[in-house]
Amino acid sequence: MSNAPVDNGRRRFLTAATAVVGSVGAAAVAVPFIKSWNPSAKAKAAGAPVEVNISKLEPGQLLRVEWRGKPVWIVRRTQEVLDGLAKLDGQLRDPGSEEPQQPVYAQNSVRAIKDEYFVAVGLCTHLGCSPTYQPDSFGEQVEGVPSGFFCPCHGSKFDMAGRVFQGVPAPLNLVVPPHFYVDDNTILIGVEKGTA
Repeated sequence: MSNAPVDNGRRRFLTAATAVVGSVGAAAVAVPFIKSWNPSAKAKAAGAPVEVNISKLEPGQLLRVEWRGKPVWIVRRTQEVLDGLAKLDGQLRDPGSEEPQQPVYAQNSVRAIKDEYFVAVGLCTHLGCSPTYQPDSFGEQVEGVPSGFFCPCHGSKFDMAGRVFQGVPAPLNLVVPPHFYVDDNTILIGVEKGTA
């Protein structure tokens, strides 16, 4: 045992230095760990609303975009197509869109905010296959109906408002996602007006 005097100043310095280094090390470990709890930029983008310019969409044309990893269709319907929708009610499973497959503002005969534009998730409500858009050849599927959506997986058929025909496997109309018109040429898909 040494009789040398104890240097309390040095002891306090070493204790403080060790505490500082330990704190910095703990922070260096904690920051990445806590950051890992936040969703990644890719995950945030996957759920983010999608802005779509529809200014160049021609009558009868379908535009595909992706929202939350799902295909979303925007179809510009002609007046002829709109006029034909009411004639199909007797052939449809849910012509009045009673099932909650669309926001309240799209629960109408054309399932849209603006009659001319139909917005829908492009997945069949049977098993999630993606139906094909048949703008001119749908009459092969449903006699007298020139255009619609046909699911090649199991034969489900939907009219130009995404309403499902009777006698097919799909139990529900196509889903209409939340959306609103930012202006005459832009749709924001994924949020309702007032929540963006």
